Amino acid sequence: MADEVDKVLYSKECLARLNPDLVVACGDLPGDYLEYIVTMASVPLVFVPGNHDPDLSPRRPEEELAAFTQPFSFDRAGRNPPGPAGCINADGRIVESAGVVIAGLGGSHAYNFGPNQYTEAQMRRRTLRLQVRDRLRRAGNRKPIDLLITHAPPLGLGDEGDLAHRGFACFHPLVRSLAPELLAHGHVHPYGQKPPAHHLANTEVVNVVGHRLLELSR
Repeated sequence: MADEVDKVLYSKECLARLNPDLVVACGDLPGDYLEYIVTMASVPLVFVPGNHDPDLSPRRPEEELAAFTQPFSFDRAGRNPPGPAGCINADGRIVESAGVVIAGLGGSHAYNFGPNQYTEAQMRRRTLRLQVRDRLRRAGNRKPIDLLITHAPPLGLGDEGDLAHRGFACFHPLVRSLAPELLAHGHVHPYGQKPPAHHLANTEVVNVVGHRLLELSR
């Protein structure tokens, strides 16, 4: 889910009918909404921030030092940065939850100097750090990444022409390197239309604005 609060999800019956094993949120959703969903669904919720979300990056010096060394360590869901209570922040990290290995990159193109906005060069550096983490994981014979969650889409795959809604070109080599089964993103509102299906290499790219029920085969 992403970007739009879907009132149907406030129904306990709807959540019970969907019966998810895991919820992922791809940005620009209120924190209290995420806290409600994780409480009522009683399953893990993994999220990345969008460009309208607050800055959740660490600010204390000791946290900045830890963030600097993170590319050379294994990320676990237990080491959770700040965010909505009970939810797992996967921004710039690789986490495993409900048996699913998830990599995450929040944010959009920088267009007004707000939080969670990045130039193409800045996002490219973030993708390279994520690839380093993935290679370290694979060297340790750990499970491959199943799902990549981002706020913005890859360039040319469900994005729009204006800078604010342009996708990131650096997501293309990232997807080819991580080889997830699915990439779920938000940011681009379909306004009631069904978003077209996209593929990047062997990865299905899915716009989850509102909510979508997705299944992983592996």
